[in-house]
Amino acid sequence: MISVKIPCGREEIGLDLPPNAALLQSEELPPLADPAEAVTQALARPLGGPPLAELARGKACACIVVSDVTRPVPNRLLLPPLLDTLLAAGVPREGITILIATGMHRPNLGPELDELLGPEIAAQWPVVNHDCRDQASLQVVDTIEGAPIAVNRRYLQAELKIVTGLIEPHPFAGFSGGGKSILPGVSALETMHFMHSFKMIEHPGLRAGGLTGNPFQEQVARVARAAGLDFMLNVVIDRRRRLLGVFAGEFPRAHVEGCDLAARQTVVPVEEPFDLVITSGGGYPLDDTLYQSSKGLLAAKGITKPGGTVLWITQCAQGLGSEEYCRMVRLCATPQGFRERHADPANFVIDQWGAQAYFQCLEHLGRVLVYAPGLPAQEARSFGLEYVENLPFTVAQLCATHRRVAVMPEGPYLSPLLTG
Repeated sequence: MISVKIPCGREEIGLDLPPNAALLQSEELPPLADPAEAVTQALARPLGGPPLAELARGKACACIVVSDVTRPVPNRLLLPPLLDTLLAAGVPREGITILIATGMHRPNLGPELDELLGPEIAAQWPVVNHDCRDQASLQVVDTIEGAPIAVNRRYLQAELKIVTGLIEPHPFAGFSGGGKSILPGVSALETMHFMHSFKMIEHPGLRAGGLTGNPFQEQVARVARAAGLDFMLNVVIDRRRRLLGVFAGEFPRAHVEGCDLAARQTVVPVEEPFDLVITSGGGYPLDDTLYQSSKGLLAAKGITKPGGTVLWITQCAQGLGSEEYCRMVRLCATPQGFRERHADPANFVIDQWGAQAYFQCLEHLGRVLVYAPGLPAQEARSFGLEYVENLPFTVAQLCATHRRVAVMPEGPYLSPLLTG
């Protein structure tokens, strides 16, 4: 038997699989010996452009964009040296703002801020949640295919614009990090009419692990240039969330180099598709909702035969997701129903990308089973999912009835690439 551990929320679930099952996982790369020193050195010796201290000299204000609570960015490691560098360079404390790139997500407040930033930073520094619906806080910087590209005004008005984040596989952009902190991170809801449109999400160039020929990533880079991005500080972590690399400096150079490391770690070639794939939602914080953890389902879809089976393990401590997302999935009910309604740009709604990606999976797969301890069975079934209560029994049953079986414990943090 093969014994594996699958992340589910903040815990891990042990599973036993037959010896012929394929275990797909990221490459074991050596973690950095001194992560704090690596961050300090990256700020002082960036990839392209001057050091952060030099960029900050003489600036009256700075905006630091951070990812929201759905991303496991090691902010407690990144922010202290970054803030210290700005203060030492003469940027006044009252002129520094931490802007949370919520995209279209809800704001992060209270205890979430403490977890996201560390209690000291959350209490002592100005922290603002981006609001994609607040027109007064937005300013148009570009137009793409007639869609206005508006970005957070506080970010645009800062004399020094800094983004932080995590480089990991992303089902649309290829990899996260870099300019995604701006688009969609601190952009307007109307901007998503283009970036998360039916046409964009359906484009064959969108795939995890792929930057070249990817229109989503191309537009992210375009908007980053239009809005301005003076300095980026991104990291790559392993499945145990240890630091593998720090990439700071000019965009896109630092981002591309970070993506190269992330690709070496996460892109796994697969010669032919599987009959059964067992995947996860990535564990906490990504699998707090079905909406976010569906990236693990997308990752499995790409290496599963048409009509094949996926077993999806995700905590869902906060349920299915937003009301708009749930209403959309239940109203459309089928992939065809979704296409008939939302292929028309006039019917665009928030969180549409999530429903479209979900229906893409349902359309390709024959069965989708979900083990979600935080989700009531009736809610899972309302989404067309088979609800699993006895996980070991279900795994044994599925493995006995499917010839080619694969398990990918890291789910959305892996980029399996079908080569055959």
